[in-house]
Amino acid sequence: MDELFPAAPQVLTVTEITRSIRSFLETEIGQVWVQGEISNYRKQPSGHQYFTLKDEKCQLACVRFHRSAQIAQQPSLADGMQVQVRGMLTVYEARGQYQLNVNLVQAAGAGLLQAKFEALKKKLEAEGLFDGARKRTLPAFPRVIGIVTSPTGAAIRDMLNILERRAPWIHIVINPVRVQGDGAAAEIAAAIAEFNDHAKNGLPAPEIIVVCRGGGSAEDLWAFNEEIVAWAIFASAIPVVSAVGHEIDFTIADFTADLRAPTPSAAAELIAPDSETLLRHMEQMRQRISRCLSSTLEKQRERLTFIQRGVLFREVGSRLTEWSQQVDYCEETLQRLAATAVSDSRQRVAHLLGALRQHRPDQAVRLKRQQISQLLHAVGERLAARIEHEKHRLLKAKSLLDVLTPEATLRRGYTITTDEKGKVIRSAKAVRKGAEICTRFTDGSVNSTAQ
Repeated sequence: MDELFPAAPQVLTVTEITRSIRSFLETEIGQVWVQGEISNYRKQPSGHQYFTLKDEKCQLACVRFHRSAQIAQQPSLADGMQVQVRGMLTVYEARGQYQLNVNLVQAAGAGLLQAKFEALKKKLEAEGLFDGARKRTLPAFPRVIGIVTSPTGAAIRDMLNILERRAPWIHIVINPVRVQGDGAAAEIAAAIAEFNDHAKNGLPAPEIIVVCRGGGSAEDLWAFNEEIVAWAIFASAIPVVSAVGHEIDFTIADFTADLRAPTPSAAAELIAPDSETLLRHMEQMRQRISRCLSSTLEKQRERLTFIQRGVLFREVGSRLTEWSQQVDYCEETLQRLAATAVSDSRQRVAHLLGALRQHRPDQAVRLKRQQISQLLHAVGERLAARIEHEKHRLLKAKSLLDVLTPEATLRRGYTITTDEKGKVIRSAKAVRKGAEICTRFTDGSVNSTAQ
C-alpha cells in the first residue's frame, strides 16, 4: 500500500528555504577573508556602500554598512581597487541573493603583513619583551642622545630643529642606517648595539637611544617589526624610545621600547626639556626665593629692634652683676655644705671603726672554733658510749641464740630425726614402714630403716 500511495513530500516556502540557506551560510562559513577587484561600486545617501568583488572567473556581491565604514584606518573604495575584505557570508532574503556583509577592508597584500605582525607580537609578548615592569624611566635632563635613523629623512631634520630649540645643550649623536628595504632591520639592530658598546666604538655615552623614521606604508615600516630589532631594543642597557611613522602606526619596536612616541617630532618634545619653560620656572623660583629672603630679613630686623628696645637689652650690665653675686653666694653655700658633709662622714667612720673593734672577726672566729671543738668532744663521748651499749646488747642476744640453737639441744642429750628429704620427723606416725630415716647426734648421725 505504501508503494502504491507514497507519502506526500515536504514542501518548503521560498522564505523557509532562503532562511535555511542563510542560517547554513552564517553558521557553517560565517566570517571569511576574500580577495578580489572592486567593480560596480556605489555609495548610497545613507552611507552604505555596495560593490562587487570579482576575480577572473567569479564575482561576489558585497555591502559595507555605514557603521563599518566609519572605522578608522580603512581605505576609501573605488572601482578597480585590489582589496582584501573580511565579513559575514549571508543571504539578502528579499532577492534570494547571497552576499558578504563587509566589516573590514584593507589593501591587497596588507593582510599577510598584518597576520605576520600579530603572530610575532603574540610570540614576543609571551617571551616577556613587552613586560611593563622592565620599562625604565627616561632621565629628565639628558646630556647625550643617540639617534638611529636615516640621515637624509625629514624625520631627523624635524627632530634636530625641535631639540635645538628646546635644549641646545644636548649633544646629539646620529648612527645612520637604512630604515626600509632588505637589510634595514639588521642595520637598526647593529646601531643599537653599537650605542650600548659606545666605549669600544669610540662614541659618546648616550643616556637615551631614539629609534625613528617618518611615516609610510606598512611595507615601508616593516623593518621596525622584525624580531632582530625587538631583541636589540630588549637587550639595550640604555633606555630606548621608539618613534616610527605617524600616530596611527604601531610597530613591534613601539611595544618593546621603554617609551613609544607617536611621531619623531613628539619624541623630541618628550625626551628634551623645554629650555624656555625651564627658564620661566627658574625665574619664578628666583622670585619666590627673593620674596622669602626679603620677608625673613624683615622679620629678623623687627625682632632685633624689639630686643634692642627691651628691658633686658638696656640692663645687661646690672643683670650680669646680679648673676655674678648669685654665683658667689652659690659658691659659698656649696663650700659650707661640702665641709659639713666631710665632717659628718669622718664622725661616722670613727663610730664604725669603734664598733668594728668591739666585734673583731678574728675573735669571733676563735670563739666559734672553741665551741665547735667542745661539741665534737661531746659528740665523740656520746658515740663511744652508744657503741659500747650496743656491743653489750649484741653479746646478750648471742648468748640467748646459742642456748636455742639445735646444736645446743643435741649437746644436752637430745637427737633429731629426719626423713630421706631432710624433713624433721616430729611423730612416729609420720614414718612409714621401710622408710629411710637419719638420726642426728651431737657427735654424728646414724641412718636406719623403719620397721
